[in-house]
This record gives sequence, structure tokens and C-alpha cells, in this order.
Amino acid sequence: MNSKLIRQKFLQFFKNKQHEIVPSAPMVLQNDPTLMFTNAGMNQFKDYFLGDSDPSSPRIADTQKCLRVSGKHNDLEEVGMDTYHHTMFEMLGNWSFGDYFKKEAIEWAWELLTKEFDLPKERLYASVFGGDQEDKMPLDQEAYDLWKQIIPEDRILEGNKKDNFWEMGDTGPCGPCSEIHIDLRPQEEIDKVPGRDLVNMDHPQVVEVWNLVFMQFNRKADGSLEKLPAQHVDTGMGFERLCMAIQNKQSNYDTDVFTPLIDFVSKLSGVNYEGKDSKTDIALRVISDHIRAISFAIADGQLPSNNKAGYVIRRILRRAVRYGYTFLNFREPFLNKILPTLAEQFDDVFPELIAQQDFVAKVIKEEETSFLRTLEKGLTKLDGIMTDVKSTSKTIDGKTAFELYDTYGFPFDLTSLIARENGLTVNEEAFNKEMVVQKNRSKKDAETATGDWVELMSIDQVLFLGYDSLTSTSKIAKYRAIEEKGKKLYQIVLDQTPFYAESGGQVGDIGYIESDGKKTSIINTKKENNLIIHFTSELPTDIEAEFSCIVNASKRKLTENNHSATHLLHAALRDVLGDHVQQKGSLVNDKALRFDFSHFSKMTDEEIAKVEKIVNSKIRENIKLNEQRNVPIEDAKKQGAMALFGEKYGDFVRVITFDKNYSVELCGGTHVQATGQIGSLKIISEGSVAAGVRRIEAITADKAEEYNNVQEGVLKQVSEILNNPKDVVKAIESLVNERAELAKAIESVNADKTKEQKVTLAKNIEEYNSYKILVSEASFPDAESLKKISFEFKNEIENLIMVLAANISGKPQISVVVSENLVSTLDLHAGKMVKELAKEIKGGGGGQPFFATAGGKDISGLSQVIVKAKELIKSVTN
Repeated sequence: MNSKLIRQKFLQFFKNKQHEIVPSAPMVLQNDPTLMFTNAGMNQFKDYFLGDSDPSSPRIADTQKCLRVSGKHNDLEEVGMDTYHHTMFEMLGNWSFGDYFKKEAIEWAWELLTKEFDLPKERLYASVFGGDQEDKMPLDQEAYDLWKQIIPEDRILEGNKKDNFWEMGDTGPCGPCSEIHIDLRPQEEIDKVPGRDLVNMDHPQVVEVWNLVFMQFNRKADGSLEKLPAQHVDTGMGFERLCMAIQNKQSNYDTDVFTPLIDFVSKLSGVNYEGKDSKTDIALRVISDHIRAISFAIADGQLPSNNKAGYVIRRILRRAVRYGYTFLNFREPFLNKILPTLAEQFDDVFPELIAQQDFVAKVIKEEETSFLRTLEKGLTKLDGIMTDVKSTSKTIDGKTAFELYDTYGFPFDLTSLIARENGLTVNEEAFNKEMVVQKNRSKKDAETATGDWVELMSIDQVLFLGYDSLTSTSKIAKYRAIEEKGKKLYQIVLDQTPFYAESGGQVGDIGYIESDGKKTSIINTKKENNLIIHFTSELPTDIEAEFSCIVNASKRKLTENNHSATHLLHAALRDVLGDHVQQKGSLVNDKALRFDFSHFSKMTDEEIAKVEKIVNSKIRENIKLNEQRNVPIEDAKKQGAMALFGEKYGDFVRVITFDKNYSVELCGGTHVQATGQIGSLKIISEGSVAAGVRRIEAITADKAEEYNNVQEGVLKQVSEILNNPKDVVKAIESLVNERAELAKAIESVNADKTKEQKVTLAKNIEEYNSYKILVSEASFPDAESLKKISFEFKNEIENLIMVLAANISGKPQISVVVSENLVSTLDLHAGKMVKELAKEIKGGGGGQPFFATAGGKDISGLSQVIVKAKELIKSVTN
């Protein structure tokens, strides 16, 4: 079976067992502060297990895109080194929410694996939870007895809490699990060592293929367990490992999940893949794995950046580029060329990649291009560093590793990886200290301590009233205390609420709740796992009272102005720039709006003006809001509603329309009743935020009026400074031209001085053993003059070794030139030489073998530079 058929048979099997087949959630998580990425199949169903919302069906099956490269699930360093670790992977799963339990889960798993997929029964092992004294839990006898009816007892293994008890986190639903393992070794190896001895021992051919989790308990904040009111099943089967088992391969990378990618990169590089542990084979595995994670993350809305989830994606991309550069000799962007092959592989299950193929490829290409600019320099720098430490501590210090990160874009794990390849280590603790200094954090954020929810009343769901009203009469359904950055706060869930929870780029409402004349301020409102959470710094005196809930109307109204303006802006951008424009992020509050969108070039002033004009004309039309709630998603799509990639939509959606021929979008935010309420829009900036993504910042209403008044005032001041000329622009142009002429005159004077200096220096050239040697201290007007004169001497004089110790406006700088024919014959390297000399001026530097420079802090050391340079040259020319 090929991989597409395997996936299809899995889903069809459970469809036949009355499971609803649901699409994968995005790999990049929204509205879950506890996770950066979807790292398990159950993430999108967390609120069902927590009881915060009800599933559309008690039985569900799916295949989920997952990413594990951070936190406790950090497999990045293993990817490519072995044959079964991955960054992105698919998790096949079937779910029961209070419906069937252990019997069906175990029997169906066995039926699917042995009958549908025809895996050999004698090579399968099952593990069950063996109990735990600390939690006072016995052996999972029920699961054991069920397995005993299916397989011999010698293939049922009892596992410990680490292997056979699954927990969502420190608190929350949890329960025992039963894993199914398969032994894929040759028979002669099985005859020597039985598979049961290798289960959970990290053997690459004795692997877990399926984990059946039985959700029976809730872990409370004090560590104790209580039984859940309903029992659930949560299973996860690694798709890549399943394909390896069914296709009878010894490696995940030998299956057709990866071979099309490996074959493509192999052909592109001219390097054959042999499936071994050579550096080229490892590189091909790394690239074929990493391109999947990078591409799907970008398609789901996470762009590479230097922060949080974006930095994780950038690390993965740069790791792939470095492997291609070092071991496959790629000197130009190559990852982006793999996209068509990858998108075609998943066109039937994850169509978002096909839909955004051009955009994703362009983002990747720009990231590659940017990193390749500094990669060679960084690797040269790192080579020099490793040469130095190999003879001493064999450890690269954290400050040096940070410089590689800060200057050359080398993530710590990339520096660490290259160091390990050369038998070295890196001081991670010192690196982290440098990161803290750079971010200027005087204190670390305190860990969030979260207590258990105290439930006052049972509710099926929180009723949101905020689309129609800014007030309500509500009761507290549950609450809990949390600690955030050393500060004690409370989270409150109301049975119904007018407060909008932060989501879709719109900030959360503030306001207060009041009972018996006592007000409790709501300082923020957020959405967590589908719950509307109200944040307060104190609990009301009587938490069981009935409360009047009041939203801050002024802030909400101004926020609505900006939110509706983003819809008008989005439509105008598509009109002016083209249909490729897609929203890639937004932030709307009461002060301004920020809108990120896909576009690959800077907008011209004319384009910005045109967009602004279109939006303001739509504002003046005073278009009435057409809000439709609970629209079937297919009907919404037929209306042409814009959906955001990376968002998970339900079966029913909310559609916001400002003129059906202009702006129709899926949106859960709050909006103005008519566009005239916005007043006007003023774009105040447009720029790049990431590869292929631009950002517009704009203001509306009173803020736009204030901005225009300020700009008018500035223009008036400038005019007064220029003595109120008739034409301000011409007057400023005249000043700029005058400045440019002065700069040219200074440049000419500096050039003359440099010519004179060159004549003087030429007289100091000495001949020694056929070498031309110039070691001199001199003054230069600027660094460019020093560089110019260095290259002129290099190009005009053969067999030259030159060291210039320069005083440049009171700052020391060193230039070293070595004729290229002497680099190899004398084993002389300008970069290494300048690094040694720079110690005398308390500085550092480097460069190429034939030319290098260094700067420093101590100008008094220039004379010692001359002494040391003469000694170094003498040692190699004798």
C-alpha cells in the first residue's frame, strides 16, 4: 500500500465504525497559551476532555499535523541522525467522548492492524499500565484481560507510569494507556533476542506504532487524582512509522512518505541516497524532514522570525540550509524548489499547501537568501574559533556562540551541532546569560502557578452577548487563582457575558462587574480552550451573587472602528495590489490598527494613497453592516467569504459583510453598525515584517484627525525655520544639494590626503628574501581610505606582506594584506594574523586569507601592533 491508501483505509475503517471524520487543526495554535504548536492529535479536542464544550459527535477520527521541536518533546537534534525522529509528523487518531471505552478501542486497533493492514500478529506486542504506588493505582487489569483474549500473555508487557500513563500536563484529564509495538527486525535477530526485551528501549526496528489512552481521571493541582464523570478514548498512531511497518521498510525515510522528497533533493544536488549514516545521507534526511515542517507551519500562518514560534521555524529552516550548504554543496536557495513535490503529496488531505504554494515558496526563498548571505562568513568564523579551542578547552564559550547568533544568524543548536561534528562542546549556560543581557531582562518572568477551578454551577457553554449588548446580568460559573509574573490574579468564567475575549487580532474588553454596589474591575478578557476568561486582581466579596456586567463602551467603540477598518483595508489592498493579498495577522485596539498581508514588494506612495482613498470613500458611503450568524460554512464560501489560512473553522460561521460586492469575511469580532462611524482612516506606515509579508499601521476617527493636525503643525514649524519660503519643498531640496556638494568636497580632500599617504608609505617598503614587506603606523581620515589604499598596494605589488596600524580620527584599526600566492607557500592567513594583532588594541576582527581588518578600543597599542607584526612576519619569512 502506498501512504495515501494507508491514510485513506484508516479513516474509512473508523468511518465504518460510525466516527465523524474531521479535518486536521492548524499546526500553529490559536487561543491556547499552554502550547506553541500542535504537538499531539488530542490538542484540538482538549476543551472536550475538559468539559468546556461539546463535540459534534461522540466518535471522531482524523489525521493531525503535529510539530515537536520545543519543550519536553524536543527531537530536533535527533532528526536525520536516525531513521525515525521527525519534526513534523502526522498523528492518526480515533476518539471517543463518553461513548465506547477500552474493549472497543483495543479490539478495533487489533482488527485494523492485523486484518486491514495485514501486519504479522506474531510480531506485535501490547503494553498496559502496571500500576503506581505513589498514585495508589493498581495494574490496569481490565486492559490486561482484554489483551489476553487476543494475544499470548508473553506478548503483554506491564509498563511504568512514564511509559503507560498519559497526562495532558501537570493538571487535567489523564489515564492509563496501552501501547502497541511492532518488531520489524530480520528473523535471525528475533531468534537471538525476543522483541519483548527491546520494547521501549529505543531500538529503531522495535517501535511503538499506536498508543491507546484511556481517559479516566483528572489530575488536580495538589497532585491527587479524581475520577472523571465520563470515560474517554484518545488514540494516536504515528503515520510515518505505520507506513514503515506496512511497507516492510527498515526506516521511515525509505517509505513513500519521504522518498519523493529525497529523490528530488538527491537529483538536484547530484548526490545519491544510500540510506546509511554518511554525512550526505544525513543531510538528505534532514532536508526532506525539515521542508515539511517549514512549509506547513508557514501555510498555517506562522512566518519565520526571531521570536517564539517564528524563531522555532527559522531554526529548522537554517538547520536545513546549513546541511545543504556543507554536505550537498548548495550555494543558492534550494529548499523552495521542493515545494511542488511536497504540495502534490498532500493535495488530498492538507490542501492548504497547494492553495498557498507560491506564497510559501517565496517566503522560504527569501529566508534562504538572507541566511546564505551570512552563512559562509559565519562558518569561516566558526572554523577559526574551533581551531583555537581544539588545542585548549575543547569548549566554545557562550559569548562567542552568542556573537555567532547575533552577527551571523546561527541559532545556538546549529553552533552546537557543528561543534559536536568536530568533537567540541558549547557552553550553553553562558550563551543563555548573554541572551538575557541582550534582552535587558533584569528579572525572569515568574512561573505561572495555577490552582484548580472552583465550580459554582454547571453550564454547557458560556453564552456570549457582546454582539448585541454591552451589559448583562450574570453569575459566576467557576473561578480560580493564578500567579502571573509574581502577581496574584483571578480568572472568572461567567454563565453569560458581554465581554469580548481577545481573538482574531481584536483585544479583549475591559470594564467591571457589580453586585450590591461593589465593583470588581475586569482588567482583560481572553479565550482559552474555548472558554471566555475574565481577569481580575481580586474576587468579589460574594462570589455567588448575581452581577451586573458593564463593558467599557468607549474602548469597545474605538476598537470596533479599527476592526471594521481592517476589513475595508483588506478589500482595498486586494483591489490595488491583486488577489494574492491574504491577511497574515492583525492587531486592533482602541488606539490603532495593524494589518499584515502577503505581498512581495514595498508599496509605492501611489499605491498607499490609492488604498487610503478607496477605504475613505467606503467610509463616506456609510455602508451598513450585514452580520450573519450561524451560517453553514459551505454557504459562507459560496458567498465568497474570505477565510484565513491557519484558522480552524467550525461547521457554522459568522459572516461580516460591508457591501456584498466589496468586503465579505468570516469573522468573530465586533464591528461598527455602519462604516460612517469610523470617521476616516490614515495609513501612517508600511513596511516589511517578514519574508513576503508587509505590514500597514493605520489610525481612524479622532486619532486620524489628531495625526493630521500634528503633521500640519510640523510643516508650519519647518516653514518658519526656513524663513517661510514660497516653496518649502524646493527650499529643502536646495539645502540637501548644498550638503551633498560639501560632502563631495570633503571626499576630494580625503582622496588627496590618501594619495600623499600612499607615496609616503611606499618609501617604507622593505625587500627581504624576495618578499616585499610594509609594516607601518599611519593616520587616515576614514576606514574607507584605509581599505582603498590596502587594495591598491595588494593589486600593484607582488609578494607583498603588509600591516598598517591606523589612527582613524582617534580610533585604532589594523589592516593586513598578504599576496594570494604567499597564502599557501608561507602558510600565512591575514584573518588569523589580524586576530592576533588585535589583542594589542583590545579589539577583534577577521577576514579572508589575503585581506583582513580589525578594530579596537586602545589606540595606545598601535605601536605594539608594529612590534608584534614584525615578529610574526619574520617568523614565517626566514
